[in-house]
Amino acid sequence: MAEMNRRDLCLAAGAFAALGGVIAEAQDPRTHGPNAGDTIDMTKSRVFHFDQLKVDQHANGGWGRQVMHGTLPTGEFVEVHETGLPPGQMPHPPHKHRNTEFVLIREGHVEYLDSDGQRIPMGPGDIAYSASYQMHGMKNTGSTMATYFVVSISHGQL
Repeated sequence: MAEMNRRDLCLAAGAFAALGGVIAEAQDPRTHGPNAGDTIDMTKSRVFHFDQLKVDQHANGGWGRQVMHGTLPTGEFVEVHETGLPPGQMPHPPHKHRNTEFVLIREGHVEYLDSDGQRIPMGPGDIAYSASYQMHGMKNTGSTMATYFVVSISHGQL
């Protein structure tokens, strides 16, 4: 092996320093890997203040508040949001997906469509559970805005 002079040593040290920065960036869970796209640092406990959550208007006259989404330290992907659903409206057609969902009714009255096609009335305090890959849907059957929280859980990011 050839001997290195000072110039070669300095070039090699600079290359290793740059490589270290590239490796550190590639290992940053906020930009790469399974935690890329997390809205918060999921390793820290916190409180989400309702009045500080951004409100997005929906085409059906309703609204949504994204609380958070990210990968827990235990590996599960979790997404939480609140929806306001006008009377007679559905957030979207009945559907199924990989993630499991819990829907917690805060205000109003909705009809939950389960995987067997049954329409089940729900009101404040009621909770619907939608298993992975099972058809489900919902419609506001009341005369006022219905509000509910969705907690969606999946293995790995969606």
